[in-house]
Amino acid sequence: MKILLVFAHPEPRSLNGALRDVAVAELKAQGHEVQISDLHAQGWKSQIDRADFPALAPDARFDPSAASAAAFADGGLTADVKAEQDKLLWADVLILQFPLWWFTMPAILKGWVDRVYAYGFAYGVGEHSNTRWGDRYGEGTFAGKRAMLIVTTGGWEEHYSARGINGPIDDLLFPIQHGILFYPGYEVLPPFVSYRVQRLDAAGFAQEAERLRERMRTLASTTPLPFRRQNGGDYLIPGMQLRPGLGAQDTTGFALHLDDGSEPA
Repeated sequence: MKILLVFAHPEPRSLNGALRDVAVAELKAQGHEVQISDLHAQGWKSQIDRADFPALAPDARFDPSAASAAAFADGGLTADVKAEQDKLLWADVLILQFPLWWFTMPAILKGWVDRVYAYGFAYGVGEHSNTRWGDRYGEGTFAGKRAMLIVTTGGWEEHYSARGINGPIDDLLFPIQHGILFYPGYEVLPPFVSYRVQRLDAAGFAQEAERLRERMRTLASTTPLPFRRQNGGDYLIPGMQLRPGLGAQDTTGFALHLDDGSEPA
């Protein structure tokens, strides 16, 4: 397979950097082709602004979505954005790797999404009608591809548990996994999360490294998260509400959008 790993940590000698090296070495050992987008090393520009759209008239009102749509349609996106889009189209699997900072991804990675996910490329695609609301949430440009997260955090695993003070890790990652990966069509694999990373000793790192190698060995066989497809019949269109009767009676929030297999076929 062809793998794109987008790396968002400013220090290559960090634990994140060491885990990246473990992942890449294992992927190559398995015969996969790997490309790395090291955002800090590339000097990636985080913010989306007028400079991303050279054809935009200086006196024109700046609407990022409209400017993105026009630039993508006309081939006018900047070279750095086009290069990342080409990598995404090339890859069978996308891996986003980052430290969890303030309960989400670092700004540089969010900026990569903001700029690379152009209108007409990752969103704003497909028919919008009373029976279909675009090619998204299970469909879209990246349908048939897989994606996953590699995440590190200084907090304890217990702190990110169902009753933990930080909130469940699945809820914290939901906007990324469901909104950034599943939205444009990726099948999303369960995340690899490494906890208490500042306290890892050599033995602890060896254990995490082997756990990560196993995940890299099973990219093709791991069962994706069972997100509900938007146009698969579970949602009322165009209101996009989950149909009555779906989801366990006591289920609320993000968990409603996962099919846990408990409903009758």
